Amino acid sequence: MRRLGFAVLVAAALGSVGLAALQNAFDRLGPLGGPARVVVPKGKGVAPIGRLLERHGVLSSSLLFMIGVRATGNQGRLRAGEYDFPGAISPRGVMEVLIAGRTVVRKLTIPEGATTARVLRLLQGAYGLRGGLKGTPGEGTLMPDTYHYAFGDQRAQLITRMEKAMTEETSRSWPMRSKGLALRSPREAVILASMVERETARGEERPIIAAVFLNRIKRGMALQSDPTVAYGVALKEAAPDRVLLRPLTRADLATPGAYNTYLNKGLPPHPIANPGRAAIAAVLHPAPTRALYFVADGKGGHVFARTLEEHNRNVRRWRRFLRNRRAPAAP
Repeated sequence: MRRLGFAVLVAAALGSVGLAALQNAFDRLGPLGGPARVVVPKGKGVAPIGRLLERHGVLSSSLLFMIGVRATGNQGRLRAGEYDFPGAISPRGVMEVLIAGRTVVRKLTIPEGATTARVLRLLQGAYGLRGGLKGTPGEGTLMPDTYHYAFGDQRAQLITRMEKAMTEETSRSWPMRSKGLALRSPREAVILASMVERETARGEERPIIAAVFLNRIKRGMALQSDPTVAYGVALKEAAPDRVLLRPLTRADLATPGAYNTYLNKGLPPHPIANPGRAAIAAVLHPAPTRALYFVADGKGGHVFARTLEEHNRNVRRWRRFLRNRRAPAAP
């Protein structure tokens, strides 16, 4: 009965305007004055899709669209999704866009050094993603990168892609590591890479800082990394995104904890963030330096030292810089 009704409808249309006129109308420029973005839900047929696009001003007649789509035999080929339609697109052009499934490609960028808590918050706020997660991914298991997705994709699917990317990166890069590293597993490499990631934002410094930590591990020295202590304190204080928003204090450095690398030798028990590929590469291919210390230089980077005496001089310069910065300006 439905097919018969449609046949009568088409016959009536052809009888009044003629086949050529119908084809011209299907190919004629549409009413859209500029680009429009529309989400076509899943499970919708030609008629409701046509009415939706007519409401959004993409089509002037949902009836004409329905007749044209069915007359060309494409009624079962229209695909759901989020679409960008250009201005003045014809009904046939709309049909071709929906058949091709040229949906909007959205992207979500996970910055290097982001904690898993922050990644989950970014996922939660990403427009168009749906669904929850089964459990919480571990720190250091998600690869920072820019991920593309379509409207309606599941958050769990994106997490799986991040986990797969991290696994693939460590599996690929671990066998090619430099010889003699004081690391026993890819997991330890990720832990150290997360520390390097949180210590510096400068790419040229990553291999040097990685080398300092590795040199200290070989000598049995405590790593004395402020970011690990800050991470432990952030966990204890339930800081947002597991990031401590206040300066570390002497009391923090003196308080025992699993992440206090001033009091504990060796690596912390877990990564303190999700390191990117560059940080992992820096750890697996550290710079050829014998430096054992580093401190901020006041210019956004660090100054390195081989001896404690040299390091103490650098620390004094750093403290003078801080005092001068805090000193009130002369009247």
